[in-house]
Parts: sequence; C-alpha cells; structure tokens
Amino acid sequence: MSKKYDFLIVGAGLYGSVFAHEATKRGKKCLVIDKRYHLGGNIYTENIAGINVHTYGAHIFHTSNKKIWDYVNSFVEFNRYTNSPLANYKGELYNLPFNMNTFYQLWKVKTPQEARDKINSQIAGLGITEPQNLEEQALSLVGTDIYYKLIKGYTEKQWGREAKSLPAFIIKRLPVRFTYDNNYFNDNYQGIPVGGFTKMIEKMLEGIEVNLSVDYHQDRAALDDLAHTVVYTGMIDEFFDYQFGTLEYRSLRFEHEVLDMPDYQGNAVVNYTDKETEFTRIIEHKHFEFGKQEKTVITREYPQEWTAKDEPYYPVNDQRNDSIFKQYKELSSSQKNIIFGGRLADYKYYDMHHVVGLALKKIADIFEEEQA
Repeated sequence: MSKKYDFLIVGAGLYGSVFAHEATKRGKKCLVIDKRYHLGGNIYTENIAGINVHTYGAHIFHTSNKKIWDYVNSFVEFNRYTNSPLANYKGELYNLPFNMNTFYQLWKVKTPQEARDKINSQIAGLGITEPQNLEEQALSLVGTDIYYKLIKGYTEKQWGREAKSLPAFIIKRLPVRFTYDNNYFNDNYQGIPVGGFTKMIEKMLEGIEVNLSVDYHQDRAALDDLAHTVVYTGMIDEFFDYQFGTLEYRSLRFEHEVLDMPDYQGNAVVNYTDKETEFTRIIEHKHFEFGKQEKTVITREYPQEWTAKDEPYYPVNDQRNDSIFKQYKELSSSQKNIIFGGRLADYKYYDMHHVVGLALKKIADIFEEEQA
C-alpha cells in the first residue's frame, strides 16, 4: 500500500526539526506533527514587548564542535552572548561558575593558591572518604562554604528532596576554576540566534508540512498509516502505554512578568540559592540579545514534581528509573519502522548541541552516509 509520506515526525522540537530538514534535503517527504500550538518544543521563543522570551526557560547554544556550530549558523545568525550567571544567596551576590571572583567574594582571597588552601582545609576537616549521598559528595569536592551557600538550597529546590537523600552520582564533579573567568561554559562557541530560537526552527522546517495541536497518541493508528517510518521524539514510556511503569521527571512552572522599566537585574540569569526563596532563578530575557527596549520581561522558575498534565524537563536518573528505561529501550529496538530520538525518547538530559549531533548521526546511519 502506497504511503503519503516517507517520514512522520512526532515532535517539532530540535531533534524532529533537524531530522525533517535533512530527510527533506535527501528527497524524502515528511510530515511533522506536534501536540503543542507552536514549533520548537522547549526552545520556543515568543516575542513579548519586542523581546524574545524563552518561554520554557533559558536556552544558550554552546558547543566545541565546529561542524555543529556551522550547521546551526547556516539557518540563522548567532550573536556573541556569553552565559555568566549570578547567584543570590539571601541578598549576597556571587559569580558563577565557581571561580576566583566567587572565592574573593566569599573569603577575600586573591590568588589561586589561597583559594585552593581554603577549599582543601574545609574538605580535610570533614573526613569524608566515601561519599554516600549528594551532600557528602558536594562537600568532599568544594567544602562547606560553597556547598551551604551556593549548592544545598538550590539543589534541594530543584529536586524536591533533601540533599542527604539524593544519590551521590548526581554530582559527579563540580566546576571549580582558579582563574577570574565568569564564562559558564568551556566550549569554543556559544550564543543565541538573532531573533530567537523559533526563527531557527522555522528556517529548518521551511517548505515542510507541519500540523500543530495534533496529539499523536489520540489518533495513533491513523497517523502511523500515513508514513513508511515514524520518528518518535516523545516520552518512551507513553509510547508503550507505561507497561513497565511510569518514568519520573522533575518539571518547572514559569511566571512571566512584563515590567515597565528598562532593566530589572542587569543580567540574563540570577540563581537564588537559599532554600527559603521558592523559585530557583529569575531570567531577564532582553539580556540574551543585548536588548535596549523600554520595558523588560522577567521569568521566575519554580521546580515541581512532574504529573501527566505537566511538561517533563529533567529525568530522574536514579536506579529505579534507569532500570525501567532499560526495559523500554530493549523493547524499542524491536520496533519496525519506528525511530526513537531526543531527550524524552532517550530518557536523558541533553544540551542542544547533543540533540543536533544525534539527529545528524541518525540521518547518516539511515542514508548510509559517512559523517564529516
């Protein structure tokens, strides 16, 4: 039986959009669907008061892979934004990531050796040899001052659990720099698309049929019948009707506010690291694109437990969930004419450059091409 499309791509986020663009370039006919009313998934940006607002939280593209950097720049020009967040602990401001500016703010030390000595003296006094939980792991890496002011409260809000009850492997390492460098990422390239991420996705999907506000799971049989192959970027447990159990996520609630002032906090991202402040951070979106608008838009992020009515953001990759995912992964490998890809299908938190790379690799595999 003849099919109308070569690929039905479930999800108009980054993975689905890259896949659709590349398959179309190779002469394949694609239909992209998404249950949301907009393109771009979680990297969707909406123009409010002349400002491109990151609707689902801050997204900064960063990579050391020149091929991937050149690839995304082929769709839209990227600016030179450098991610340099601040931490607010009960009104005290500290630079992130942990670097010599942070150490001077904490202890007034001015040299790398003084900072190392301070951290090492705090670690030595704890006597932790084999960390049994996240708290012990963090303390054994950075000592007490950094942990209690800049890690503990933020982490417990983010995960909704006491740090002592979280597994140590969540924090395998913590970035500590003994230079005066507030650049959060070590990658060679970083920036924001001029005009927002939605502009980039629109360019990727130019000339490709897209149907929005379509829930794949509501009419799955009919949609499957449209194409030879389905590219599924949704939750893998939902695809298999939760037969091995539900995978857990942490979710976020966003409060967006337009303010009648040119500047609210002077920085794109400020983390609130005390436990008493309910939100984890405030984003001021105009700073991502060096905006000079008369008004500003800020967003407060509130972590919360994920439920079926929420958007899943952070997979809870503990032993229980990873064991469940392994069963779904094995089952997915036996599916004919179904391709699984992206953070929800892989139950893994990815940065954007990882998603682009995975989609390009999948295309190369399908079309039996050598990756440059």
